[in-house]
Amino acid sequence: MTGPKARTRDLHVRLLALVLIVLGASVCWYKNAYLGLPLRPGEDTETWTVQAQLVLEARRKPVKASLLVPREPPGFVVLDEDFISGGFGLAVETEGGVRRASWAVRRASGPQTLYYRLSLARTEVETAKDGPVPKYPPKPEYAEPYGSAVRGILDEVREESADIATFTRELLLRLSSPAADENVHLIREGIDDPNEWALRVVDILRGARIPSRIAYGLRLGDSRNQARLEPLLVVHNEKQWIYFDLESGERGLPPGFLIWYEGDAPLIEAEGVSKLPEIVFSVTRTYREVVEVARRRAGQRGSRLIEFSLLSLPVNLQNVYRILLMVPLGALLMVVLRNVVGLRTFGTFMPILIALAFRETQLLWGIILFVLLVGLGLGFRFYLEQLRLLLVPRLAAVLTIVLIVMAAISIFSAQAGMQRGLSVALFPMVILAMVIERMSIVWEEHGPAEAMIQGLGSLVVASLGYLVMTQPLLIHLVFVFPEVLLVVLGIVLLLGRYTGYRLSELWRFRSAVQDSP
Repeated sequence: MTGPKARTRDLHVRLLALVLIVLGASVCWYKNAYLGLPLRPGEDTETWTVQAQLVLEARRKPVKASLLVPREPPGFVVLDEDFISGGFGLAVETEGGVRRASWAVRRASGPQTLYYRLSLARTEVETAKDGPVPKYPPKPEYAEPYGSAVRGILDEVREESADIATFTRELLLRLSSPAADENVHLIREGIDDPNEWALRVVDILRGARIPSRIAYGLRLGDSRNQARLEPLLVVHNEKQWIYFDLESGERGLPPGFLIWYEGDAPLIEAEGVSKLPEIVFSVTRTYREVVEVARRRAGQRGSRLIEFSLLSLPVNLQNVYRILLMVPLGALLMVVLRNVVGLRTFGTFMPILIALAFRETQLLWGIILFVLLVGLGLGFRFYLEQLRLLLVPRLAAVLTIVLIVMAAISIFSAQAGMQRGLSVALFPMVILAMVIERMSIVWEEHGPAEAMIQGLGSLVVASLGYLVMTQPLLIHLVFVFPEVLLVVLGIVLLLGRYTGYRLSELWRFRSAVQDSP
């Protein structure tokens, strides 16, 4: 019958376990949902490499050339950025909301090629970055009859819209409608180039005193050469900047659209060249590990959680912890098999240490070598028993014999060309010596049957522990999300208060259960 103290202790353990499980699961969810860390190993994500090739013709004099480059493009996380410029000096500056790469050289002649390369991965689409609220633009003076057409369109759109966003959408739909009226035909007359049309739409919006600008970018899809920058309308609705497709009027940043730059600054500037440089854009689609992309995404968002994770450790230490972090899972398996199932083993965590050795020997060879070592050691242990040695000297003798047997097995395996046999040296010698000593004591006190049952139980737990601790999915989860160990700890605490029947006991007393009324 449980007393108040026991009930209080049970409640304490359950609350503590609940807090640990919820905390561990919450951190795992945050790292997966917000930072994008994958739940499965080897996951790749779609990435793109965009290259801008700037070709210019130098005239045996100092040369300066500059190119607008992306600055924290919305909807993407930057993975790598490279500038390939040969003998040119490079400077990258951000001013007035645009980012410009400038190359310079004291003297150059003939064709020169400069490269800018950018690797990106897609993230959730964001709106244009907010900045200072722009001033309302002054109304431009339109020439007639163009001015009358613009005012007529603006008046019609104003009557059928409720705010700046709906006004812009309605205007774009009217200007691109196949059933356009004479005002639209007059406005679109003589314009075939998309960039010129974008500037005209901005000019029309000025007539309604709506702040707007053009964003130029690339649609990232399949790999292709000779890609071209496309215009996108950006309108301020007195709260934030909003993207609009110029043809469809659809609101929002199109999926896979990389904003290269915004505004009316020139894309290319050059001095000391015979003609304006040519620029060629190329897009290549590739794949990268999700973990790498998640690390860059965390840095872009200012999250330092990745910096304090195991991913920030040197590679050699990462490999060590990939093994060590699996030990608690093996311990949880041991708790379940002993306290719930009722398996009997030699020692508490000896089978888990043997399972670690199985990682290198592989399961079949590990079982064979373990049985061989324990069998030979047990024979020598019974021989030493006849000598009536004290406990500590006897253990030291068994340890020495185990080492000699391991060395002999390694030599024999090397001569026979059996590489797996050489891994016998990975078995923990002290643990084997203790197993042999414990098994001999059980043999003497409880008989050979009990010794065999505990030995077989230890081997079963070690084998199952090996299967759990070498599962790639579990290794990935525990290494990338070490908070899982808080969940494991919570489960262990709950099992620590388990006092019910073990499965082996139910099987043992099955006849009594069947005969009970």
